[in-house]
Amino acid sequence: MSGPYAIHRTRVEWIDTDAAGIYHNTTVVRFAEAAEAELMRAYDIPGYFPVAPRVRYEVEFEASIRFGEEVETRVELVRLGRTSMTFGFEVWRGASGDEPRRRAARGSYVTVHVPDKEKGGSAPWPPAWREALRSSDRAEPDATPARTKIIRS
Repeated sequence: MSGPYAIHRTRVEWIDTDAAGIYHNTTVVRFAEAAEAELMRAYDIPGYFPVAPRVRYEVEFEASIRFGEEVETRVELVRLGRTSMTFGFEVWRGASGDEPRRRAARGSYVTVHVPDKEKGGSAPWPPAWREALRSSDRAEPDATPARTKIIRS
């Protein structure tokens, strides 16, 4: 991976788990989208989420994460197309007790620019958004949320 990316750190909360206290598969989507939101804020892409529905999602689950464990999620823009974006992501379980840090899930997803929900259909991304995401010399933000780190390519 070599495009713009963000890292979001959090803990698995009880609401994120099933009855056994193991993270629910849908939690991975929330972790990835939290990191994606930070990425879009860092690159000043306002109004992105309402016009960027997900059209494809793939996840490979590799390890369980339990209630209270620390999680680090890395999301990266791997392809910026004319009307779509492809993101790759990894979710890592933090080291705990005798267990080392371990990748819990990895995958990818595609968003498509649909600015007019009434008409439907995709449209090119706004030029300012494309330029911002292609920029690699932008300065690091002065202050990032305590549990999120933005890293620019």
